[in-house]
Amino acid sequence: MSRLLGGWSESDVKPQRLDYLNEALVLERQGDYDAALTSYRLALRDTPNDLRVLQNMAIAFSRTGRLDEAVRAYRRSLEIDPTLSGAHYGLAFLLIKRGDPDGAAKHLRAFLAQPPSGDEAERWIRHAQATLEQLQHPAGGEPPAHEG
Repeated sequence: MSRLLGGWSESDVKPQRLDYLNEALVLERQGDYDAALTSYRLALRDTPNDLRVLQNMAIAFSRTGRLDEAVRAYRRSLEIDPTLSGAHYGLAFLLIKRGDPDGAAKHLRAFLAQPPSGDEAERWIRHAQATLEQLQHPAGGEPPAHEG
């Protein structure tokens, strides 16, 4: 009845949901990783199992040197979907940085068992194969760093 008289009802006032994921991606492109991480956290509050958010958070954590948090985000992604090739790939290179070549090799093998497809996939596959080979047969040097 109130609407007939020019008023509004509570059902007319719906909070607008912000697209925190896209906001975070824009902030990342601008180099504002801390603000991007805040937006990713807000996105996770709305959808706690969103794999895109978790993986992008892991990347942002990696870029800001927060490797433990990046590892946690990748591991959470893999709890939700154990076949997630991007999470296996990213986690493998973080484990190399943390001095866990066996863990890294396990995730590189998982990545290579179900590699991604697409235009750039071959580059990542070759990099994973070369890294795994070096982990299995070290030539007295450090394993290669993640190319990014």
